[in-house]
Amino acid sequence: MSALLFAPYSMRDLRLANRIVVSPMAQYSATEAGHATDWHLMHVGNLCVSGAGLVIMEATAVEPRGRVSPRCLGLWTDAQAEALRPVVEFCRSNGQAALGLQLAHAGRKGSVGRPWEGQETVPPGQGGWQPVSSCDLAYPGRPVPHMLSVEEMAALRDAYVAAARRADALGFDLIELHAAHGYLLNSFLSPLANRRNDAYGGDLAGRMRYVLEVFAAIRAAWPAHKPLGVRISATDWADGGWDADDSVALARALRTQGCDYVTASSGGISAAQRIDVRPGYQLPFARRIQQEAGMPAMAVGLLHEPDLAEQALQDGAAELIALGRGMMWEPRWAWHAAEALGAVADFPPQYARSHPSMRFGDPGRAYLRRG
Repeated sequence: MSALLFAPYSMRDLRLANRIVVSPMAQYSATEAGHATDWHLMHVGNLCVSGAGLVIMEATAVEPRGRVSPRCLGLWTDAQAEALRPVVEFCRSNGQAALGLQLAHAGRKGSVGRPWEGQETVPPGQGGWQPVSSCDLAYPGRPVPHMLSVEEMAALRDAYVAAARRADALGFDLIELHAAHGYLLNSFLSPLANRRNDAYGGDLAGRMRYVLEVFAAIRAAWPAHKPLGVRISATDWADGGWDADDSVALARALRTQGCDYVTASSGGISAAQRIDVRPGYQLPFARRIQQEAGMPAMAVGLLHEPDLAEQALQDGAAELIALGRGMMWEPRWAWHAAEALGAVADFPPQYARSHPSMRFGDPGRAYLRRG
C-alpha cells in the first residue's frame, strides 16, 4: 500500500506534491513597523526546501492592534507587503512547496512582549495598545479589552480583505483565516469570551455570524482558483465552552461559503482549560469535521511520528497533516518520513549528497528524488 502522506492533493487549482503541511509558527521577529526581516527569509526559505507540500507562514496581523506583540508580522500596508516580497520570491525560485499565509488578529490576547522576554503586557504609550475583543471580558492576567462596535467590526472585516488582496498580489497560493487559540475571531465563537447581547452574541448562530461574514468577504476578494481555509479551536477544553458539536456546525456553514479545509486545533480561550496532551490528541476533532461536516480536515497536534500521520490519512481522519514544533525541531522531517514509509520526497539538488543512498549512487535505496 503506497503512502498517502506522499500522495498529491488538490484544492481548487492548487496541486500539492504531498499531504505534509508546515503549520504557521509565530516568530516575533518583524520590525516594529511589522515588516519581515532576514529572519523570515531564512526561516521560511528553509521550510520551503523541507520536502513539505505546503508551507503556511505565521499569523500575520491585518491591523496594528491585531498583533500579539509589537514585533509581529503585519500586512496592513503596502510597505509591509514589499518587505515580504523577497521571502516569497526566494521560495518561488528555490522551493518545491506551495506557499500560504495565515491572516490573523490577536484580539484580547494582544499587546504583550515576546515569549522569551516574558510576554508581559506592553501598555499604550510604551509601544503597546488597548486590545480589542468581542466584548469587554479580559483574558486572565491581561488588560480589559475594548468591545468592538458593529461599525468597527465592519472596518476590521475590510482590513482582512485588504490584507488578502495584498497576499494575492504577492503571489501567495493559499490563505488560512485564524479563528483559533483565543484570538479575536475565536473570541466571537466561544461563549466563554463572547458576552454580547446583539446579533453577534448569544446563541451559536449569533456567535458564528462575524466569523462567517469575515470569511465570506475574504472569499469574495480572494481569487476563485485559490484555496481559502480556516483554523479553529475545535474545543475550549473547558466547561460551558465551545465544543466539537459546535465545530461541526461551523464547518458545515463554512462549506456552504466555499471553504476548502478546516484545521482542527484546540484550546487557548480560557485559563481553565484542561488538556490531555498526547500524540494525536486532536485527531478525533479532525475526523468529526471531515466525516460529519463533509469538510476536508487538516489535522495538527503532535503528529510527528510518520506512522501516526500516515494512519490518520489512511483512516480518513484528515486529508492533510500539519506539523509545527515537529518541523521546527526537524526541518528535514519530510525526508525522514519518506524513508520510514518507503516513499519519495522532493529535495533541492544542492542537498543531493546529504543522503547516503544518493552519495553512494545506489538508486534502489534512493528514497529522495531531485526537485
